[in-house]
Amino acid sequence: MTATDPAFGPATAGPPGATVTAHGPTQGERFAAAFQEDPEKAEVHFGFTLTDAFQAGKDRPRLTARNLFKKRHAEGDTVRGWSETRPPDSAALPESGLREDAYRFGTALHHVRPVTAWVRIPDELAGHEEALAAFVDHRLMVRLGTAENRALTYDVIDHPDVARLPYRGGAYVRGLLAAFDEIEQSGGTGHAVMVNPRDYYRELVGAGSLLGDLARERVMVCRHRQVAPGCALVGDFAMAARLLDGARSVIRVGEPPAGVCDGPGTAVSATVHESVAVQLPTHFFHVVPG
Repeated sequence: MTATDPAFGPATAGPPGATVTAHGPTQGERFAAAFQEDPEKAEVHFGFTLTDAFQAGKDRPRLTARNLFKKRHAEGDTVRGWSETRPPDSAALPESGLREDAYRFGTALHHVRPVTAWVRIPDELAGHEEALAAFVDHRLMVRLGTAENRALTYDVIDHPDVARLPYRGGAYVRGLLAAFDEIEQSGGTGHAVMVNPRDYYRELVGAGSLLGDLARERVMVCRHRQVAPGCALVGDFAMAARLLDGARSVIRVGEPPAGVCDGPGTAVSATVHESVAVQLPTHFFHVVPG
């Protein structure tokens, strides 16, 4: 069975972990109903991005990667935009003394791509619509959020013009703060940072007034595992990039790629269509051990 509901939008109310809208059922409930009708071909399309509607941090406040970016709706899979970056020979400051006076503007094609997560439905849940709906709402959506965190983070980290900023020894915090300085020396504002939870709890929490200082400056701290331990991604997320949102999603029964979601049970995937367009790579720094 294939079901489509373009009007079904982001959450407005509901119990913890569930996404309930003014239009009715959660994503899991819609899929579970389709699955009961056709367990082998169940497929539900949504006219919005599932991770935008899934409010995982509402009851347990925690930023995700998508929370750091301003969003731009993408009509198709390719979006034309602009970029600004350093010239290859920009070791010295221009005569004005301002780095950005040497930067060069250009155009760019940004590509929206599918981001997918998989789970397998335990056999005992397959015939229980309410339990299956809760499983999709609580587990598949969380796995999709993890996949999204990874995809959006690496869109920035892997950009060829985003500079690496090494630090020496155990000076993690010093390296982190140096990145904020570098961004302001380029005319931007480092208003957010992504860190690994290991560094957040071992290097930042309890490190004097650091987190309080960052909060006073309204710096958003996003912690997730897709940033490697000992590293950080610091940037002017709101101005230097855009989240390209395809505003379409699907949950369907299918066969996962080899090595993904092994084990017994029917495999179900959730897919969203999005990417990050990095417009000002000069306003991001990937802090790494030197």
